[in-house]
This record gives sequence, C-alpha cells and structure tokens, in this order.
Amino acid sequence: MDTWAVPGYTESLELGSGASGRVVLAVHEKTGVPVAVKYLSESLRTRPGFVHGFRAEARLLGGLESSYVAELYEYVESPDGAAIVMELVDGVSLRTLLTRAAPLDPEAALVVLKGSLLGLADAHRLGVVHRDYKPENVLVVPDGSSRLVDFGIAVDVGASAGAAGTPSYMAPEQWTGAPASPAADVYAATATFFECLTSRRPYSGDNLAELALRHIDAPIPADEAPEPVRDLVRRGLAKNPVERPAHAEAFVRELEAAAGAAYGPDWEERGRDRLAALVALVPLLLPSARRAPRSTKDTARTVLSREPAPGGARSWLPGRAGMLVSGAAVLLGVLLSYGLRHVPEATAAQQAAQALATTSAHPAVEPGGSATPTASAPFSPPPTSTGSPTASPTASPSLSVSGPATAGTGEPSTSATASEPQETTTPSGPATEATPTTAATSAPPAPAVKDVTVTDFRQTGSTTATATISLTTDGTGPLSLTVSWFTGDTGSGVGAPDGASQTFRRSGATQYTLTVDHTFRNAGCYWAVGAATTPASADGGGSQQLLTRQCEIR
Repeated sequence: MDTWAVPGYTESLELGSGASGRVVLAVHEKTGVPVAVKYLSESLRTRPGFVHGFRAEARLLGGLESSYVAELYEYVESPDGAAIVMELVDGVSLRTLLTRAAPLDPEAALVVLKGSLLGLADAHRLGVVHRDYKPENVLVVPDGSSRLVDFGIAVDVGASAGAAGTPSYMAPEQWTGAPASPAADVYAATATFFECLTSRRPYSGDNLAELALRHIDAPIPADEAPEPVRDLVRRGLAKNPVERPAHAEAFVRELEAAAGAAYGPDWEERGRDRLAALVALVPLLLPSARRAPRSTKDTARTVLSREPAPGGARSWLPGRAGMLVSGAAVLLGVLLSYGLRHVPEATAAQQAAQALATTSAHPAVEPGGSATPTASAPFSPPPTSTGSPTASPTASPSLSVSGPATAGTGEPSTSATASEPQETTTPSGPATEATPTTAATSAPPAPAVKDVTVTDFRQTGSTTATATISLTTDGTGPLSLTVSWFTGDTGSGVGAPDGASQTFRRSGATQYTLTVDHTFRNAGCYWAVGAATTPASADGGGSQQLLTRQCEIR
C-alpha cells in the first residue's frame, strides 16, 4: 500500500482501490473541509505513460466547471507520489442502488440518466469524451440527484486512442478503435439506462469476442424497456453513431420531451424522490457516515505550506493565468523528480523531502509578488458543496487495463492503448522500463543468468492478467528481461503473439522479482506469458499458460 500522503490533509479511510491507485477520504487541515484524494499507485508512478495520463485527468478536471461533475481542488506531484485532490461527493454509486433495488422505476431511471448526461454535456462542450460511463461512475446523492465521476480514460474528441471502455457499455465503434466521439458516451449512457429499467445489460456473451459481436450486430432490445421510453433506447443504442444524438446535450432534450409526454410535468420531482428514498436505505454507505471520529487532542505537525495571500482562499476556477501556473507547477515537479536521480547521495534525501509541486486555488506568493508552487496550498471550497470521490479508480478489460474493478462495483474498464493512465507500446519497439543505477568507474560484466521462472500467472479481469517473474544470476552486472504475451484456442503451444513485448533492464543484484500486467487484445481461450533474458538464461527462459475464465466449462 502506498505510504506517501499529500501534505496538509488528514486521511481517515479508504473509499476504493484498484491496480491503478486508491481513493481515500481526507480532511483539509486548515479549513476542515472533507475531500477525496485519488493516489496513483506506487507501481505505476515510475512509468511515465501512467503519470502523463494521471496529469491529463487532473488537467481535464481543472478546466471542467460543472455542478454535475466532481470539482478539482488541486493536483500534487512529488518524487514520492502523485495525487488528485477533489470534491467529495457524499453519495453512493448507481451500481450499489441497482444491486439492491433494480429495476428502477422509469421516472427514477430518467432522473439518473438526465443528471449524469448533464455532466457529459459539460464535458462534450469542452471537446472531451468520457469513454467509461457505467453505473460505477454515476453517484446518487441523498437528494436524489446524480453526478458523473472518474475521467481516468477520457480523451479529446477525435483522438485515436484505441479501443477503450468497459465492454458491457462500449459502443460498436469503440470496439474497433475508431476516433473518440460524444456519440459513444451517449451509447454507454443508454446501455446504463437500459440496465436501470430491466435489471440487465443490453448484451451479454460467454467471452469478449461474442460480446463485441453482439454490440456490433445484435438487434437492439428496446422492446424489453417500458413502452414510453423505447424510442430513447433505440436512438441511444443505434449501431451507427450518426443515427444517435450527436452529443449528450441533444440527448437530454429528447429525454425531457419523452419523459414529459409520458409521465407529465412532475416526472422529475417524483423520480428524484424515489432515488432519495433508495439512498436513505443505505445511509451507512455514504462517505459522511464512514468518517472516522476526529480526535479532540492537540497535535503539532509541520506542513510544507505558506499562509494564503491576503483576501482569503476560494475554490479554484482556472483561467488562462491559472492554467499557466498549474502547468509550471507540474513541470517543476517533473524536473525535480528526474533531477534527484543525479543528486549526490548526501543531499538526495533532503531534496526529496522538498521537491513537491502542486496546482491549486492559490499558489503561495513571495514578498516580491511572484507565484511559486507550494507543498500544499490551502483552499476553501464553497461550504454548501457536497463532494465527490471517484470511489473506483477504474480498471479496464478490453483493450488495455487501467486496473481491476473496485471491489463490489462490477467489471473493470478496458483500453487497448492507454486506459486510466496506461503506458502504451508502439510498433516501433518494445516498451522499456529502466531502473536508474548509480554510475561507477567501471561497469560490472554481464552476469550469467542461471534461472528464469514464471512464479505466478493469473487472470485479473475479462482481458487482463498479471505475471510474476523471478530471475537468479551469478553476478550484479546489467541484464535485460523481455516479457512476451500470447493467445490461442488450444492448450498446446503458447499460441500467437498478443501485442508487443516489454523489456526491463536491471542491475545491481543477483535475484530479481518483477510483476508485469498485460491487457490482451486478441480473442483466445488460452493465454500465455513467456520470459527470456539477455544474456540468455541457462534454462532457456520461463513460460506459463492458463485457461481464461470466460472459456472455463462450468
């Protein structure tokens, strides 16, 4: 578990976790305001692709002003970790409500859809596609309104980011890796709406390939929905994106017209009341009910921050100047992080404690008036705001993993290139993860590799797996480990290569253990992993194969 904590906050409990990170409930020490802090996991923090995606998520939230989306308070990055501090939404996930009370009344389902669609609409106006709308990412608060969370794999409209999303809610074009479009979010929102109405997802399959074919070719199951909303289901689940509403705002207009005609002018009030009643049945699941009691004892601690500039603090509403300051802060954190690798040992620890960049409402102001990043700039969110954690740092199964699904929330999300910040491998060569080593006057000779073993290989999601590989050498010199992945339909042989290999360089020890994650892109009942080294190992390398869960005979 990550041990680094954002300075200036007192954490009380964990709200959710996954391979990509964890979300914790915390309190800002100077204001007493509860917040949600999303940490990038320690294992991903050393991989530039994941860090880049995590910064991109913070940058997106910083520019998105919406009462239907959790607000960004600050982004903090240091050599020891990275975190997004955001508004705490005091609500429960739609998945939780569906687990306990599905199907929903049509008016309640329409209210949930409208509220989260308004969050999508604000994102679409900024040219952002969410790509992972699902019940786990919709929060319902005690008054019955809903909020959209978790923009971990969001991209700009038109971006060719590969296939990504959660399979049960992915639009046909998402399976083929077509450029991102708001119409794909409309499809996912409609699939969720259908599940609210019927207690089941629009399509199911025994494996990922079958599920993809049904999303692409199977008839739209609109007749299973209540008659007054069938046209909404047909429009939103249209196979061709041009036949769907072009963006969330257009879909909201169609929804309001259909709901008003079918259920009268008071449909929204009744639907919100029913949702509020459902949330009232699970009060102990609200973050406000799960906070640890605060101590009344006096404590003393050092916080790396300065007092706010005169005039008081307020929540961050980024403009051009604010975004420039934020970018400078993040750049400073990156430079300091990389710079520390070359600092003499005697001063490295001292600088590691000081090198922390944060983007927030109010950077500290030096006497001369210049803004400088601080360890934890205070903020003061509006006292009436409710708050929101993305209580599930999402995971992903279909084309590249952002991590396993949060416990109890359902399936993970997938991404063929970079989902939930994902480091991608390009055709030009294998992804490389290098561990910096201390320079010596003469490099040690390459060792003889005595043994390479795959000690653990297991499926972690619909398309994801993790492998643990152990190496033993007779010296501490440099070596490279190449990990390759394969899929096949039989248990003989390793099958066909799946994606590019990954290469890791190591030195300085005689034994190494690495855990490597992979998202499988090709269909196949059998997955395999192979490990080989340079210099070649005496045993020729290691490999292991498994029968995936979707193909197990039950």
